[in-house]
Amino acid sequence: MEVVSASHGAFAPLLGKLATLLADKCARLKGVRREIRSLRSELASMHAALKEYTKLEDQNDQVKTWISLVRELAYDTEDIFDKFIHQLGSGSHHGGFKEFFRKTARRLKTLGSRRGIADQIDDLKDRIKQVKDLKDSYKLDYAPSSIAGPPVVDPRLHAIFADEAHLVGVDGPRDDLAKWILEANNLSKGCKVLSIVGFGGLGKTTLANEVCRKIEGNFHCKAFVSVSQKPDVKKIIKDVISQVPCEDGSTKDTSDWDEKKSIAKLRELLQNKRYLIIIDDVWSTKAWHAIKCAFPENNCSSRIIATTRIIDVAKSCCLSADDRVYKLKALSDLHSRRLFFKRLFGSEEDCPEMLKEVSNKILKKCGGLPLAIISISGLLANRPAIKEEWEKVKRSIGTALEKTNSLEGMSSILSLSYNDLAPHLKTCLLYLSLFPEDHLIYRDRLVRRWIAEGFISEEHGQSKQEVAENYFYELINKSMVQPVGIKYDGKVQACRVHDMMLEIIISKSAEDNFTTVVGGGQTSLPNHQGSIRRLSIQHIDKKLASELANVDLSHVRTLIVMPSCCIKHLPSLDRFEALRVLDFEGCEDLNDCDIEGMDKLFQIKYLSFRDTCISNLPSAIVKLNNLETLDVENTSVTELPAGITRLTTLRDLIGCLDKLPNGIGGMRNLQLMPRFTITSQETDVLEDLGNLTSLEELDVDLGMNVFGSDKRCEKEAFLSSLSKLGTCKLHSLDIKGLRRSLDFLDSWSPLPYSLQRFSAPYPDSLTDFPKWITPALTNLADLEISFTELTQDGLLTLGQLPSLLRLKLWPSRKFVVTVQATSFRNLKVIYSRKTDQVYVSFVKGSAPKLEELSMPFSVSAAKANGFYSGIEHLHCLKRAHIWLDNQGATPSESKAAAAAFRKEADANPNHPAATISYEPEGEDNEDTSGRDKEKSKEDGIADED
Repeated sequence: MEVVSASHGAFAPLLGKLATLLADKCARLKGVRREIRSLRSELASMHAALKEYTKLEDQNDQVKTWISLVRELAYDTEDIFDKFIHQLGSGSHHGGFKEFFRKTARRLKTLGSRRGIADQIDDLKDRIKQVKDLKDSYKLDYAPSSIAGPPVVDPRLHAIFADEAHLVGVDGPRDDLAKWILEANNLSKGCKVLSIVGFGGLGKTTLANEVCRKIEGNFHCKAFVSVSQKPDVKKIIKDVISQVPCEDGSTKDTSDWDEKKSIAKLRELLQNKRYLIIIDDVWSTKAWHAIKCAFPENNCSSRIIATTRIIDVAKSCCLSADDRVYKLKALSDLHSRRLFFKRLFGSEEDCPEMLKEVSNKILKKCGGLPLAIISISGLLANRPAIKEEWEKVKRSIGTALEKTNSLEGMSSILSLSYNDLAPHLKTCLLYLSLFPEDHLIYRDRLVRRWIAEGFISEEHGQSKQEVAENYFYELINKSMVQPVGIKYDGKVQACRVHDMMLEIIISKSAEDNFTTVVGGGQTSLPNHQGSIRRLSIQHIDKKLASELANVDLSHVRTLIVMPSCCIKHLPSLDRFEALRVLDFEGCEDLNDCDIEGMDKLFQIKYLSFRDTCISNLPSAIVKLNNLETLDVENTSVTELPAGITRLTTLRDLIGCLDKLPNGIGGMRNLQLMPRFTITSQETDVLEDLGNLTSLEELDVDLGMNVFGSDKRCEKEAFLSSLSKLGTCKLHSLDIKGLRRSLDFLDSWSPLPYSLQRFSAPYPDSLTDFPKWITPALTNLADLEISFTELTQDGLLTLGQLPSLLRLKLWPSRKFVVTVQATSFRNLKVIYSRKTDQVYVSFVKGSAPKLEELSMPFSVSAAKANGFYSGIEHLHCLKRAHIWLDNQGATPSESKAAAAAFRKEADANPNHPAATISYEPEGEDNEDTSGRDKEKSKEDGIADED
């Protein structure tokens, strides 16, 4: 079990902080620079040693013990210097005579604590010496690169030699892929590749073998090779050679062949053969390319099946348009149950009634993972068929993964993916152990927490936010987490962790003392060594509260309180002086009186009260000078404390406010600000918005009587600010306001070239097509807009927007238009509100990337054009839905229109899912419910900030 990843998470922010401190004026104090430089040098040396230990295939107890000591030392060092910086900073103001006395008084007041810090630094130096001496006594510098042990059994062997009679849920995917390989239009003469990608233990190897069994009679020869994480290309090629028969029947002695000769021989053997090769468990594109070059393009319709856990690797295997990437899914509930009960009882009907409930819970934990179902059913087969025994197994699956021989294979396979991660990704993944099973983890909030914890550094000109999001997508790419809510632009809104993978990372987090979970199924506080660093309270009662009362919480960096907790049992906040992340999201019983002691949290960077019942933030919040995220979304907070604008480090201020604070323009780092109503703001505040040069998203409500005759100053102030923001970083603008005119935006100048998203969905927002929307808006990707009527010229302008991916139209009157051949080159989604007399048709060559279409279809308007829609030409279309508008049409005409639409859908080579609705839409609530339903269907989860 590797503990280096958590230690990397402790060292990375510390070393960066010490480097910054050396360059700071604080380091000019007598003796401070020398002490900091000495400490940083020693700690950097230890960090380098830790990196070397990552190369060990196994780590003995001495290595683990030393790493644990170094990790705790790094954490404590950072805590001490944070206090030092805080206290030194509190007296670093400059001013006149009065300020001198204030400064002197402050220093006298903190003299005792300053001496305390000096004593702590001396203690650190002693601990560093002890850790160094211990390393020397263990002789860790001479630790072997690998530790001998019994031969390791390949955990994939059961998949390679699985008995076909015992397989469940394979038939459908097997037949689909076998048909694809053999079907006539895919039998081009070149070598084609099928890449099967999916989570570890999902059955990729089993499926590849079953496809091979079904079709091998159509090939001259076949071979199976496993690549693994550390591929030996020469050995792999020789393995293939041994499975390919020679023309003369002779055997091949390859013992003295090098890699070059082996590849040349294999190419010679396969040159005139139609071969079928399974290349199993590919971990990198480099390994794939090294192996692929050994297989000749012999124009014999050969096929290669590759399996991998990594999406990018799967894509790199399939560079030709004729190749195919197949994403393997988990077993359905039906197949999961069939596999589980078949292995234990022969069938579900033979399962004792008393075991069915606990069986359902175990199956839920397995999450459709065949390896988990097979392994756990094997474990249960050796236990008495008693409910209490099975309940014990369910509760202890995480522990059993490491300690039970029958689950060792599953643990090994799941751990392979974890071990393949870079240290920084391991750190980010371990953080997910703070969340319970099936928890929906939103991307935006997760990356903010990672940043607040110090896991993220700027890289190659990318901001911390961009780097953190890259890490999030890397975890998805490597099948470590499951994406939820994939949007039209490919962005993932949230993720979940498979229950089995969660057990693995919980186990690793516990060993690393990376996280501590209270109430996650246990009735007492977990035993652990060292201080608690990250705490997730998932349930708490009086017993757990009394245990926490006796625990040192001064080193906790993250505190996440789950909604199921009873707030009254929580420890006081003033005990968490090292806290960086505090998250109360969803705790509905949280009240204003429960958040006292906030002024002690001088290190806090992420603070969330989302979905709680608080109505007022404590005035002490203005003292949190390191705060970067404040989330009051879906609370009763409508105003912020006076002085909030002094928090100049604040980047994300999330919520909905009645009034923005005066002086908000001074918050120059603000990237996301609360929704607000324009008419409730003072003119000075609206003018001040233009100074928020880092602002990326703006969400406003026009309110009542906006920009009337008495609101000229407000209009000019808002437009002036909007024009300034449009030339900076603003990329998203939402304007709400029921039946409020947006025609004033015609004077928006200069054009907002940075804008990526614009939304103004309410009917009659615009009378005419807006003048500021031109093809020069090269970044505009998402447009949701309402106007009285859409003309052909207006549609042509929209079609020329080069980056447009999603278009939502909310007309209040008719439009009859044709999408031209050069229009919408990148559009993926088009949606229009259901209204009368709308008819849009597509000519060949238009919208070539369109994947989803949802539009009204006026029968009477389309009649003259033969009910033509043109969807047969949209070769990327996946889903098409139309609402037939029968106004002014006869029943036979409506029937003919529906038939024409279905015929065109059938003629589309992509075979989109096509549906037709006949019911007219109600106009209640200005179509809001309809929009929300459509968004829910499209994104899978609610839109986030």
